Parts: sequence; structure tokens; C-alpha cells
Amino acid sequence: MSSHQALAAVDLLARGELTVRGQVREASNAVLFCSVAYEGEEAACVYKPVAGERPLWDFPDGAAQREVAAYELSEATGWGLVPPTVLRDGPYGEGMVQLWVEADPEATLLALVEDEEPGEGWKAVGPARIAEDRTALLVHADLPELRRLAVLDAVINNGDRKGGHLLPAPDGRLYGIDHGVSFHVDDKLRTLLWGWAGEEMTEEAVAVLATLDARLAPGTPLAERLAGLLTAAEVDALRARVALLRRTGRHPVPSGEWPAIPWPPV
Repeated sequence: MSSHQALAAVDLLARGELTVRGQVREASNAVLFCSVAYEGEEAACVYKPVAGERPLWDFPDGAAQREVAAYELSEATGWGLVPPTVLRDGPYGEGMVQLWVEADPEATLLALVEDEEPGEGWKAVGPARIAEDRTALLVHADLPELRRLAVLDAVINNGDRKGGHLLPAPDGRLYGIDHGVSFHVDDKLRTLLWGWAGEEMTEEAVAVLATLDARLAPGTPLAERLAGLLTAAEVDALRARVALLRRTGRHPVPSGEWPAIPWPPV
């Protein structure tokens, strides 16, 4: 969606009346499917109340705020990879509210292949055990949109880029969701998008990182907004990751100190 459409969606999400329609039961935290309406406009959305969060040992709190911070970073890149997201009060208290994106069921971004090489149009993630004595090669699509998302994940230190968190929209756009375990001060990058690991980043990505570096400087509007969502140490670590990515000019590789693939992967 355009920046104008995103701003209109943010306004609707922030000011509209939330009505709970159902629950996404397979989620680890409380995820409620809602409608939001304001001045004749209505849209479907997701509401994740803070009261329904299940803290992790390394992410004890702040999942809702991290989701909003991920949207802020996505918008700062100009790539629009995260659906419009706000932090607001709702029927069950403060929570994250995000525009619902209906994924295209025909789109295929991940696959298992029997070959040793991924084939044209695909990038290899690594071997995957599909039976006790049988493995296959896990691959993801070699798409510019996915590559941009891999860069964004490296910036926000996404610890949970599962296949189910990739939403290819019917209009051809790609969105990433579920960023509640991002922005840790330690390297926590876990993703299925390792296909470009170690490769030089595109000129576009390098330019975006330079823009982010400037927009994250202390006292800037983006830095001020993030200060209300993340800790000071997390914002400092964010700046350091952007600076490191600019110095190397390459996609990161697994650290070896943390599982590189989220579980379950889908």
C-alpha cells in the first residue's frame, strides 16, 4: 500500500471502535480477530492485548511495543513490509492492533526439494529431515521483496521469522508479521531467509541502511518514537546493528551461538 494508504490505516486503527469477532487459537499469545470502524470506514484487524502475552525468559515483556517498533522501522525503510500497526487501548486493555492481511493461498515462498541445489528462482536454506532416514533441501523464493525482508529482519534482530509469518498478498506485495521477539540487545536472529547469507547486499539495501542510520540519530523523530517503545539499550543496539551492516555491506550469517532456524519453522 502507498504511504498515504498506510497513514489512513494507522488513523483508522488508532481511533476506530474495536469489536472482537474471534480468536486465532494456534497462536502462542492471545490473538484476537477484530473489526475496527471509524467515520464510515471499517477494516479487519488483529488485536494482541498485553494481558494475553506469555513472557519468554529472554523476552520478559514488551511484545506489543516491539511489534509497533517493527512497523516504525519498516516504514522508515520505505519498503512497507509490515502492515500498519498501532499501540492502543482495547476491550482487554492496552495492546497491539494491526491491519489484517489476507494471504494469497496460491503463492509459494518456501519449498522442500529432493535436489542438492535449489534451482533457478530459489535460494537454499539448508537440509531438512523429512523422515528418519531421509532429508530434503529447504529453499525459499529468490524474490526482491523477500530479500528486503531479510535485511529488515537483520536490522530489528528478528528472533522468529517463521514461514507462517510471511504473508504474500493477492496484490503481489509481501508482508511480515509477528515481531514480538525482536530488538534484543544480543544476537537472536532466527529466520528461514538465510538464502543470501554472506552475500553482498543490493545497492538499494545499502542506500536504505544509510537513510536508517541518519534517521536513528539521537533526537530525531524516529528515535523519539522508538524511545517510547524500546529500552535505551535496545535502541543503542539497533543503531549498532545498522552501523555494522553498513560496514560489512553483506547479509549476516548465522552466529553459531543461537539456533539459526526458528522452531517450529512454519
